[in-house]
Amino acid sequence: MTPLIVITCYLLLLLGLGLYAGRMARGSSSDFFLAERSIGPFLLLMSLFGTTMTAFALVGSTGESFKRGIGVYGLMASISGIIHPLIFFLIGIRLWSFGKRNGYMTQIQFFRDRLESEHIGIVLFPILVGLLIPYLLIGVMASGTIINVVTAGAFPESFSDFKGGVPPALGSAVICLVVMSYVFFGGLRGAAWANAFQTVVFMIVAAVASFTLASKLGGFESASRAVIESRPEIFTRAAIGKWEFLTYLFIPLSVGMFPHLFQHWLTARSARSFRLSVIAHPICIMLVWVPCVLIGAWATSAVVGGRPVIPPDFANANAVLPIMVKKLTNPLTTGLLSAGILAAIMSSLDSQFLCLSNIFTNDIVLHYGRKRTFSERQKILIGRGFVIVVVAITYLLSLAEPRSVFVLGTWCFSGFGALFPVVFAAVYWKRLTRAGAYAGILSTAATWLYMFRDSGFGENRHYLINWLGPDRGIMPAAVMFLVCVVATVVVSLCTRPPSDACLRKFFRT
Repeated sequence: MTPLIVITCYLLLLLGLGLYAGRMARGSSSDFFLAERSIGPFLLLMSLFGTTMTAFALVGSTGESFKRGIGVYGLMASISGIIHPLIFFLIGIRLWSFGKRNGYMTQIQFFRDRLESEHIGIVLFPILVGLLIPYLLIGVMASGTIINVVTAGAFPESFSDFKGGVPPALGSAVICLVVMSYVFFGGLRGAAWANAFQTVVFMIVAAVASFTLASKLGGFESASRAVIESRPEIFTRAAIGKWEFLTYLFIPLSVGMFPHLFQHWLTARSARSFRLSVIAHPICIMLVWVPCVLIGAWATSAVVGGRPVIPPDFANANAVLPIMVKKLTNPLTTGLLSAGILAAIMSSLDSQFLCLSNIFTNDIVLHYGRKRTFSERQKILIGRGFVIVVVAITYLLSLAEPRSVFVLGTWCFSGFGALFPVVFAAVYWKRLTRAGAYAGILSTAATWLYMFRDSGFGENRHYLINWLGPDRGIMPAAVMFLVCVVATVVVSLCTRPPSDACLRKFFRT
């Protein structure tokens, strides 16, 4: 019961922090959705980093490292450490300045003005929601798995079908309710405070977990030597093809199109608030990913009492991290480390829930209900209501057959990354037209749907495009990106340029 008690105490503490931050709310929709654009450098860094480091980073990276080796770090972490801050600098600051100058609260509002299209929201809203749902599922599924694994044996009679642990569905439901509660009452201000606290927690936990588990396996050198002796391919890139490795470059571009990241950019107090995020983000990525990838590699050869901690043919990659923590630490440490893992998950869920609520409220209800006047209180109520709807839908979908956290995350990021040319062109290319943007968005969505279906909706863990040959498979994200670029550029050049008024609004000359 000890891990369950520790996790419960952590969730109550987090709930209290979020609700306390909510007491500082100013009662306006701008405060609920954007914290009145008052977030400083540290909170902005913690919000941006906490939002991008999901269950994909902790649970997913550990499980994928267990399956494919430490080359996983190169696939995502090292590339992300370069790409993410570059996008914050090139895209984030520019979009923040547009938002501050023109009063934007959502990504769609920016595209509506830039493309001179009143109905871009009808196209973008379902696509953004469709791509965010798998992202949300990552966190909800992983949280249920973690709570189930670390509480195994606590309820041998009540939950015998789940090895005596809290059922994954029940654990996921509790996490959803906690996140929904502090988002519901605290809005983005509550989410920002909670994110800052949780980001610090899971960064510390990642470091503590690696040192603790390494000591149980005889130290870093001993744990790594065991892997080299029994599974040498784990410490190479053998399981990852060269072209697959190179084309992963397109996936971290997703941060440029994440609607929840756009929302966090708009909360910055000034352009200087971005400076710390640009400098420190790569360091934060390294501090979290390195321990998790190492733990996944050690799990392939970890032995306790003459028996492997995790069998080589273990199928549930999502459970590798919590099993390692539970079997190699005492109950108190297990509870603390599990709380840190849950912190990473919840620090993303809150921003995503609130982001979808923001888009629905401002781009659907208020934009298409302009004939009616809504009070600030009504706007907040609409936003809170949609938070409940999104949480309920996500939870119900999570009850279906689970997929790998890493695979679901990759598909989600691939879709957003493939749309990056549209936002880049909107910020820097004067010749981008409404028709060109529509062509890029719709062609990318169609390509994503085709490939996702062809992969068995994520069931094929190693789905690649083999245009270059059977041994030169490339990531679907690369193909989607190319489709988006071609469609956007060709159609833009063949259609009427934007108006002079539009260009004056977004470009100095």
